[in-house]
Amino acid sequence: MTAITKKLNKRERYKAQMIPYDYYPQIQTLDFNAMSEADVFYLQDFGIFNNPLNEEEFTLRLRLSGGRISIQQLLSLARIAQDSALEIILTARAGIQLHGLNSENVLHVFHQVNAIGITTWQTFGDNVRTIVTDAYEGVSQTCEIETYPLIQEMERAILKIPRLVGMLPRRISTGISGNRANISSFFANDIYFALAQKEGVFGFNVYMGGKNTEIARNADIFLLPTEVVSFFSAFIEAFNKYGSRSTRSQIRLFYLLEAIGMETFKTYIMDEYQNVWQTAGALIIEKREVSRYETLRDGSFVFCYESNFGCVTPDELIDIATFAQNNNAQVRLTTQQNIVILGLREPKTPFDNLSKSATVIVCAGAHYCPFSFWDLKNEALLLPLDRIQKHRINVGVSGCAKGCGRHQHGDIGLIGLRTSSFGEVDKAARIYVGAQHSDGTSVAREFFTMVPLNHIAGVVNMLIDEYEASTLEGFEDFSIQVLNHFSEEFCSLWILAKLQTGSTKMLSRLQIRYADNENSRFDLEKEILEEHFEGESFLFLLDEDFKDAIRTLSKQLWTSGKANENIAPKLQKLMTSKRYWEGDTAQK
Repeated sequence: MTAITKKLNKRERYKAQMIPYDYYPQIQTLDFNAMSEADVFYLQDFGIFNNPLNEEEFTLRLRLSGGRISIQQLLSLARIAQDSALEIILTARAGIQLHGLNSENVLHVFHQVNAIGITTWQTFGDNVRTIVTDAYEGVSQTCEIETYPLIQEMERAILKIPRLVGMLPRRISTGISGNRANISSFFANDIYFALAQKEGVFGFNVYMGGKNTEIARNADIFLLPTEVVSFFSAFIEAFNKYGSRSTRSQIRLFYLLEAIGMETFKTYIMDEYQNVWQTAGALIIEKREVSRYETLRDGSFVFCYESNFGCVTPDELIDIATFAQNNNAQVRLTTQQNIVILGLREPKTPFDNLSKSATVIVCAGAHYCPFSFWDLKNEALLLPLDRIQKHRINVGVSGCAKGCGRHQHGDIGLIGLRTSSFGEVDKAARIYVGAQHSDGTSVAREFFTMVPLNHIAGVVNMLIDEYEASTLEGFEDFSIQVLNHFSEEFCSLWILAKLQTGSTKMLSRLQIRYADNENSRFDLEKEILEEHFEGESFLFLLDEDFKDAIRTLSKQLWTSGKANENIAPKLQKLMTSKRYWEGDTAQK
């Protein structure tokens, strides 16, 4: 082993021994009951992975670029899942995962899925993951550039190419949108082609370096639609050539840009691109909420079928596909883990699903993922969904810090955790609030480090109370015009103090001057607390910061035994459910 090889992380050492493309034929004769560590690594490049906590259980990840799937494919997929008793999960990349496979049927189902024209290649591992776009692209009234043809060309440039399959330093997530209406925020992607305009011509501004906890940054590049594919190929080649291959946790594109700078990386792309690009144009984004029924450009209608936080049954898929087929409609998957039926003659369907999940993204959870601390598909039901739906509040829920629920790219975000800080080890959440997600200005800020499960609804309800009192049009506007003028610590302490005292005072109604200087901000915020919570004991803890007061109030509230009254019945029902105890691998 050379000195250079020694510096490579384990996955890179496997790649040096055999490239994943050359490994592929071995899948046909592999004993899935006796896999080596190398087998587990290579299989991921073809969409097959197993649960580290249960090596006999496998998952298959499907690549549905742009969320596109035909009616016949949807029907076939549903029947495959029925025949093998599989569970179906819709992902936040507008894809599908099949869970519940075992060593006896995983290869058979793998061949079945690929045979119906749905590839599983490069859906995991160090690859360009499924390219996402707006579910209404090409058909909505606000669409300026149809992006699906570009996605198809981009996919052809990277799919099943021997030197690229599984060979990138780290995964690359890609988003592209030609829609004026920002229905889905794509600033969490490593590279995002955002609708822009320059000198009266529509094209795309390029943003790079996003991830689940970071916003992609403006690269100051404007591309015409005809330039996107060649630029994308050059971008992939540059990252593949210059990306780090050492510590796995520090090799996403974000870290490369931090290390060498955007301008240096752009020179690497230019070497591969061998063309000239323009500087960025004007970003074209109109924030708009989408209702259950929308009128499309041709006068037809689209219906959004809300999944159960990403969970759907084979019977549901069959019903959706059959209805769409009978009405000459299309189906597409969304990055919000839902299904849209497009091209309806009238805004009417037989579906009355009321999961209230249209604006809530939830990661797989402990029932499906060994890294998650929560069985999120169940515990998302503890959120105040009626109010979230009413105000179209964007909520992201992740089961761990990996952030698959994009918890920092929405109005309110939660990371499921476990803590013993307030008594016995129990589920809790870290809560983030206030991303300026529509135009990619900032991620959400951490308001609460640890809130026990039975108090989360109370905290979220308090945040919604504050929003409603502001009378602003959307929660994002409330974050920009109210919350983001205050420090995270102040907002946290304000909510805690209100929960403790029962105060009905609202931030949006305070007549104050905002401090531009960080040094004076603390003094101003301290004055606000002293004025509105006069006589409360926590005020004596306000010295140089709010941390001691936050810790003290948190401990008093979370150990008081006073669970939120609205959540107690739901919590009791959840805790006694069979699936809760059987499905949450972390409990075991």
